[in-house]
Order: sequence, then structure tokens, then C-alpha cells
Amino acid sequence: MFLRLLSDVRWWTASPRWRSTSSFRHMTTSAAEPPPVSLPAQAQVVICGGGIVGTSIAYHLSKLGWKDIVLLEQGRLAAGSTRFCAGIVSTVRHLSIELKMADYSNKLYEQLEQETGIKTGYVKTGSISLAQTQDRLISLKRIASRLSVMGIPCEIMAPKRVAQLHPLINIHDLVGAMYVPEDAVVSSADVSLALANAASRNGVQIHERTSISHVMVQKGFVTGVETDRGQIECQYFVNCAGQWAYELGLSSEEPVSIPLHGCEHFYLLTRPLKKPLESNTPTIVDPDGRIYIRSWQGGILSGGFEKNPKPIFTEGRNQLEIQNLHEDWDHFEPLLSSLLRRMPRLEALEIMQLVNCPESFTPDMRCIMGESPTVQGYFVLAGMNSAGTSFGGGAGKYLAEWMVNGCPSENVWPLDLKRFGALQSSRTFLRHRVMEVMPLIYDLKVPRWDFQTGRQLRTSPLYDRLDAQGARWMEKHGFERPKYFVPPGKDLLALDQSKTFYKPDWFDIVGSEVKCCKEAVCVIDMSSFTKFEISSTGDQALEFLQYLFSNDLDVPVGHIVHTGMLNEGGGYENDCSIARLNKRSFFMISPTDQQVHCWAWLKKHMPNDSNLLLEDVTWKYTALNLIGPRAVDVLSELSYVPMTPEHFPSLFCKEMSVGYANGIRVMSMTHTGEPGFMLYIPIEYALHVYNELMNVGQKYGIRNAGYYALRSLRIEKFFAFWGQDLDTFTTPLECGREFRVKLDKGTDFIGRDALMQQKQDGVCKRFTMFILEDHDTDLDLWPWWGEPIYRNGHYVGKTTSSAYSYTLERHVCLGFVQNFDEETREVLLVTPDFINRGEYEIDIAGQRFQAKAKLYPFSSLFTQRRRKDEMELSGYHGK
Repeated sequence: MFLRLLSDVRWWTASPRWRSTSSFRHMTTSAAEPPPVSLPAQAQVVICGGGIVGTSIAYHLSKLGWKDIVLLEQGRLAAGSTRFCAGIVSTVRHLSIELKMADYSNKLYEQLEQETGIKTGYVKTGSISLAQTQDRLISLKRIASRLSVMGIPCEIMAPKRVAQLHPLINIHDLVGAMYVPEDAVVSSADVSLALANAASRNGVQIHERTSISHVMVQKGFVTGVETDRGQIECQYFVNCAGQWAYELGLSSEEPVSIPLHGCEHFYLLTRPLKKPLESNTPTIVDPDGRIYIRSWQGGILSGGFEKNPKPIFTEGRNQLEIQNLHEDWDHFEPLLSSLLRRMPRLEALEIMQLVNCPESFTPDMRCIMGESPTVQGYFVLAGMNSAGTSFGGGAGKYLAEWMVNGCPSENVWPLDLKRFGALQSSRTFLRHRVMEVMPLIYDLKVPRWDFQTGRQLRTSPLYDRLDAQGARWMEKHGFERPKYFVPPGKDLLALDQSKTFYKPDWFDIVGSEVKCCKEAVCVIDMSSFTKFEISSTGDQALEFLQYLFSNDLDVPVGHIVHTGMLNEGGGYENDCSIARLNKRSFFMISPTDQQVHCWAWLKKHMPNDSNLLLEDVTWKYTALNLIGPRAVDVLSELSYVPMTPEHFPSLFCKEMSVGYANGIRVMSMTHTGEPGFMLYIPIEYALHVYNELMNVGQKYGIRNAGYYALRSLRIEKFFAFWGQDLDTFTTPLECGREFRVKLDKGTDFIGRDALMQQKQDGVCKRFTMFILEDHDTDLDLWPWWGEPIYRNGHYVGKTTSSAYSYTLERHVCLGFVQNFDEETREVLLVTPDFINRGEYEIDIAGQRFQAKAKLYPFSSLFTQRRRKDEMELSGYHGK
């Protein structure tokens, strides 16, 4: 039957009759079009792109009071990828920010027809996500627990319930499903037109058939755009060019890197069933079968994300309105086969069209949003990874807030353009990566999975040496970093393929590395850290850094300060350690993925005519973390210098010789709370110093260790990590770091006023450590991050990171606790007494585990005494 169906399909699609009846193709416009309206000479904002993303930004900017806006579309409004969108609006997302964007979009689209009078095709169908395996069901349960605390109704249900909601679905191979009744479908093109209509009523000018050739830039600021119909001067430019965002970015006078790449995306349309499907029939997502299915005009629309996607436009080919690409039934056959297994009664159904349209995908499956790090006033919203309809409304809202208010109302760092560097803009890299990304949209993503393409791009000089010793690698910002080291004799293949939500196969390996860090000495290659040097001819460097950083940097030469750069709201833009090398020079160490963000923040605030010199020296130094009580012995023997605390105090930096190598910056900190040293080694000496450390360290039990051991050590010591625990909405007062802020020094710095006000008013959330008490490490699901936290049965926050503590022999979770009024949901103050008086539970995939809350770290003996000199604390900069 399947082969006969395919032959029927091929006959239908070759038929002239079919070509004349296909109703999904773009309608041609009337030949008698009015002449185009002339472009304005200037505007405050120019938006490029008239799809659902560009019109959403125009809509939200106008709602926020900005009226002097011009939207330019090279073809017709909604004639690009938006026209071909499947129109599914789903809140089933792993990332919190994506969930919030989709939820907002859903609510916006629901009321848009009433607001504008334009039909948008909005129907609240609900969605059913199917699980063919227990691991998939666990993944859905984890999402369900997050949806529930967001106030989004959802239900984990048995296969029989699926059959009741959608009788055409074959349930024989299902183990369960998740139902989200408020998910919806829309006509994406009509939503875009409605948004454009509302924006136009608010004063936004919209011009079709207008192409932008390049963006004009002067002294790092947007000044205007050059179009095929003349120039427009502007202060802000927004690149929403979809497929062409990459090329448009590079065509600017100051190139802007926007890493995305197109792939062909297929879905089919059928004629109505004998008994037409109701328009409110639930949308089906079958990720294990790699397909989605929705009701469409009495029939169905079904597509998916195949394992072997077809990249497109690598050469940069352009076209005005994206025409339907070639059908490829052979390529679509696995998805069609999956559809027929899931809905066997469709075999005799007449297929009307196979749609093949390009979608743009990014290197990490997350959309790209934010301001360019190199050109102020140049904003981007693109790379929607086939979720433009779900995210369009929310993403447009957040970017509009960013432009008008200087920051969005939510933490959007996971989507920020500055998470990427120029290294991710290679066309070869993007082509290969999107071939991996597109299938991953439906692949089961268990904790700690890694991309396989685009690897070995940035490596330490020690990469080959460590690889030969059993290193297993993870990638961060293009940099290879060791996770752990497989001992000789272990089954490497089985270990590499171990993927689970439960206790992982590397558990004992990491445990032995942690034990060595605590009892002997370990070496961890941490070369991926971002490293900057800031210097000046006079006192400008100190004055500049004192204003940018919250802690006091006017310290004696050789001292190290843990601090951060704050925004005007007092939230962390960066978390770092700074060593004062001399009176006029400082060495700054930041998280790996902050390289672009930190550089942009520093450059943005640097005086134009200063004598400051800012240099990125990340590539110049190999960083080795020598952790453990015997680190002192190893380094003393190699340097012939006493390294005891009396001679080399905590948080101290000194240039010294190690072995034959000179100019090694040795710092008495480890980012874990354990004793030891960080060595910043000029790269030409890296192999020599490493070999010397390993040779001399043999008698002290030295071994290699990786980032998983580091993670366990830092979490059990209650160290926060920027990008996971800390973000732009987290202040030092909320995470126990008030002692790192110079509020009493009379020195002004960015964020000081906000912190002074918060100190007076009190905090509304507090960083807390949780130790799971009734959790079986061997049998129960593990916490990873994002699990809801309950206090006395009420939701109060979520975990931000977690790890197994080999010292406490328990799981430790870190997260923020808030205090909500149970009736009004008003946010109230959170005091230490509020934390200490509660009974807590952590929800892991729907199962709650009791937890003990602590505001201070445990020592290895479970004592609670906290010494400030131990608080080398949260100066951890790499997950």
C-alpha cells in the first residue's frame, strides 16, 4: 500500500490538473498596482523584513511609543518563510525564555483579530506530544513540570487518552504523551498582516518591493541604510531578513556576523478527509517518529525534521519572494512512512501538495536576538529554527523592549547574538552544523549532550597530549574542554554512547577525580577562559575599571579581586576575577562564553579619547588549574620558591618561573574553594610546564581531571556560575555577595544606585543551596537544572544548576527562592528567616524529593561556619 501511495503521489504531482488546483501557492498581484510611495529621507528606526518577526517588532515598538519607524520588505509582506510556516503555536519548550516567548505569542495572536479586524486563523487546538520510549516520556514530564508552574495547563496521559482526543492516531507503540490544551494554530501570513496593520495604524511606514543593499555606519554607530530606492538616515536598524540576514550583516560598512544557514523543510498537504477533520483537532507532535501533524482545511498538514537534511543557499543565492523549491518525494519518504504508521487510515487519502521551503537554523538551535557587539544601534532578530510562529510575538516584544528601555524584561542571554563570535560565521561550519541541528530539534536531548560537528575548532596546545590520556571532550564557544578522563581498560565506546536522565556511567570516574582534588593534586586545562588585559599610561585604567566594576580594584599590586560588571539595575553583566599586575595594568579573567559580550561592554563604556589599551589575550595563555593539598609541594619543587600561605597568601598573583619557563602568572585560587593555584602560561611554554607538573607530581599522586569534577566541587561549595546561576537580573545582594561590593567606599560605579535602593528595601529573591534528602542516587532520576522548587507545598522558584557532591554523598541543587502572596501572586521580600523556616521539595519530572535549604555552604564535615578568607567563592567562570 505504501509503494502504491508513493506512485499515486508522483502521478498526482506530475499532473497539470494538480498544478492548477494547488491553493497554497502564492497568488499573483494585480498588474495595475499603484506607484510606490516615496521613501522618507530619515527615520528613527528602519526594520528590514516584512515577515512575522519584522512586523512583530514594528507592532511592539509602536505600542511602546516609538512612531518614527520604517519597515522595508524586498518582496511582499509575509511572502518569505512566513508564508510557508506550518502555523503551529506551541509552548512545549525546554528553555524557560523560549517557553515564555511562545506563551506570550499565543496570548497575543488570540486577541489580534479582535484588535485589528483581520482574520488570523487562530484556533485553540491543543497539542499532544507523543512518547514511544520511557526516556522520551521523562523528557516530557520534565517539560510538564515547568509548564505547570508557569500557569500553562498540561497533562501527562496514557495512550488510551490520546486515542480519545484524536481517534485517527495509532497508539500501539506509545508509552504515554503530554497534552497542552491551550496550544494553537494560526495562519502565519495573516498574523503578520494583522501585526503590520496595527503597526501602520500607530504610525509605522511600510514599503514593499524595497531592497536594502547595505547599512551605513560611522564611528561604530548606525547612521542609515542604502536601498534600491535611495537612502534613509536612521539611528537604529533591525535585521529581520530571515534567510538573508547573514548576507545582509556582512554587507554593512562594518560587517555584523549573524551565524545562520538555510535548510530545505518539507511538509505535505492533503485534501479533506471523507469526514473532514475539525479545525480544533489537536496538533500531534511525534518526535520519535520525527513528524508533526495538524488539521488543515478538513485534511492534514504534516511535516518533520529528517535525519539527513538538505542545506541550501550556502553560496549566498538570493531571491525576492521565496518560491516553492523542488519537490523531493524520495527525500520525504521516511517522514511519509512515519506519518502512515501513526495515522494508517490516511493511506487512501489524496495528497494535494508537497511543500518544500527554506528555513534558517542557527548553530545551537536557539534564535538570534540583540544588538551587534561591533555596531551600536544595529539590532538582529533572525534564525528562528522553524519556530518563527511560536516565537515571533514574544521575540518581537523582547527586542522592542531592548531597543526602547535599554534591556528586555526577561533574561534573554541564551538567545543573545553576543553568545557567538566570528568563529561561528564560517559558511562551511554553518553548513555542517545545521545538518546536525535540524534533526536535533526532535532528537531526545538528555543532559550533557554535545554537538558533534564543528569540533576541534579552538584547542589548547595540550589537546593531543590530553586526548592520548583518555580525555573526553565538550565544546564551549568553539573551545574544546575536557569533561573527564577515561582510565585505561574502560569501555570507551560504551561510555561515549551513555545517555541517560539517571545516574551516568561516568559517575565513578568523576568521583575519583574529585577525590584526587581533595586528597592529592589534579591538573585541569582551563585555557578556554576569556582573558583581557586593560592598561593605561596614567591612572585611567584604574578609574575606568572602578566605575565599571562593583568591587574595589584599588588594591596593592599582585592582589586578586573577585567582582563583576553590573548594569544600571544592579544585575550582573559579567562575573570575573581581576589581578592587578602593576599600578597601570590589570588582568581580567571571565567565563568562556563571555568573550564577545565582555569585550562589547568594555568597549561601549570606554572613553573615545582615552589612553586606555584593551587587549584580548585569550589566545596568548594556556591556563592550568593545579588543585589539591599537594599543589603547594609540586609548585614549590618546580619553582624553588616556598608556596605556603605564609609566603604566597590567598588571592595573590605573581609572575615566576616554573621549570625552565619564565613569565608564568601564578594565582593562588582554583575557582573551587579547594587549595591550589591557577597558572597562566604563555602558549609556547605550555607543553613544557604541563610535562614538568606531571613528572614532579607523580610522587604526590597527580592526575588529570575535567570540568565535571570542577562542577561538582564548585556546586558543593555554593559557588555561582554566570550564565546559569547569575544573569543580568541577579544582583550581588540576592546571591550573598554584598561583601564584594564597595557600597561604603564612596566610589561611584554602574548599578550603585540600584543596589543602595535594594539594600534599603530588601531583596525579593535569594540564592539558596538545597541538599536532597530522600533521593536515591542509583535509582531515582537526577536533577540537572530548571527543576521547580516548592516551599511548604507552594512553588517558589527553580534550580539553576546541580551536581552530585561526592563529599556530602548527596545531590546538591542551587537556585533562587522567591516569596509570592498566595492570593495576589504579588512578590514579597525574602529574608533569611523565610528561607530557614520552610519545608522544601524539588520536583524532578513530576516526582518531588525533600530537600534541606542552606544559605551558606557546608564544609566537608557538615559544619556551617563560613570564613570570609575561604570565600574565594563564586569566582568560578566556566561550566
